[in-house]
Amino acid sequence: MPQNQALREDAVAIFRAALRAANASDAVERHLRRTELQIRAGRARFTLTRLNRIFVVAVGKAAPQMAEAIEQRIGDKFTRGLVITKHGHTSSYAGKCEVIESSHPIPGEDSLRAGQATLALLHDLSPKDLLIVAVSGGASSLLCAPVEDVSLAAKQQTTDLLLRAGADIYELNSVRKHLSMLKGGNLAARANSAAVLSLLLSDVVADPIDVIGSGLTAPDQSTFARAIQVLTKRSVLQQVPAEVRQHLEKGARGEITETPKEGDGLFENVTNVVVGSSRQALEAAADEAKRRGYRSLILTSRIQGEAREAARFHADILWETIASGHPVRSPACILSGGETTVTVRGQGKGGRNQEFALAQALTLAGAPNIVCLSAGTDGTDGPTDAAGAIVSGDTVARAAKLGLDARDYLARNDSYPFFDSLGDLLKTGPTGTNVMDVNVMLAG
Repeated sequence: MPQNQALREDAVAIFRAALRAANASDAVERHLRRTELQIRAGRARFTLTRLNRIFVVAVGKAAPQMAEAIEQRIGDKFTRGLVITKHGHTSSYAGKCEVIESSHPIPGEDSLRAGQATLALLHDLSPKDLLIVAVSGGASSLLCAPVEDVSLAAKQQTTDLLLRAGADIYELNSVRKHLSMLKGGNLAARANSAAVLSLLLSDVVADPIDVIGSGLTAPDQSTFARAIQVLTKRSVLQQVPAEVRQHLEKGARGEITETPKEGDGLFENVTNVVVGSSRQALEAAADEAKRRGYRSLILTSRIQGEAREAARFHADILWETIASGHPVRSPACILSGGETTVTVRGQGKGGRNQEFALAQALTLAGAPNIVCLSAGTDGTDGPTDAAGAIVSGDTVARAAKLGLDARDYLARNDSYPFFDSLGDLLKTGPTGTNVMDVNVMLAG
């Protein structure tokens, strides 16, 4: 049995408080209003008598929850819509939109079908319509509409190469946007002058609207040249399919039109509103920790970089807390959020949160009266059925008794079977939200 069962229970409760605060339906309801005369969101006002129809496109892991909340808000003005989400994430959806379940983190044929359905819906829009777009984490993979000279297989291979090379979401989306007919503001460009309102549940550090969901309705700050720079930096330029490389090179030479930029007139009719983010989830987690008797500290909501390096930094802070009472005295709860990356070196199974937790376990081996939890708020960490994992000061020793070498498992990126053997995986199932990852570190 692992040590510190009470701390483990507290860590899970604190994480679940973060999930409740990030509830996608609540996020929509806080920002979208309908009165007798208008629909309101942020500073935008849409007069109902001037609208012929209202369409909805919800894409991402929280798409069912966001779409259902939108439908309830707009009521009888709803015309039709699409819900595009990850396989297995629509069980609770009771709305009227057509549902397409598709693939993540690598787009599949179902992602392509979602792209075709979206293009067809956009073609049906008119200047007197309103399109409400709801975007949450995973949208870039779930919705796929490759440019004509790039195949789905080429996009799949390119995405896989970048993920394995440890590309962050900014880099990955810079490439994706320049291989797509919808990303990088192109969805808004294809809306036939209809009014567009985008409600964005952010899964990106600092909430940049042109990166969330690859900026479907936002001016794009990246370029073809930037996409080539990313492939070069990650040492995959010569490995991506020739059709991808040729398309990007044509764009960099000015032979293909760039994605829409700031100042383009098409965005005069577009409103983007961030409805939820990591910071809100962390603040709720901190409140729950205080309620349970801990001194809380939100370290940052902007963790990025290699998972194992970020984990060691976090572990060092926890050691300092134990030794000196800085930056917060025990009983302490130190929280952080963000999204790390993993450079895949082995052939193992896991996700960034499980890798983060395993690296923490090694650095914290022997630490007294501590527990650390690292988990994705969407409930899925990488290509696994776990949200993340929980570790304590005895994790490495418990594993050794089972003949498991923690360093060996980390070296081959094989964190899932390591934690599965110990019973330390955190499994929540689909949560209906996605505001990146949450790390909970407790010192009793």
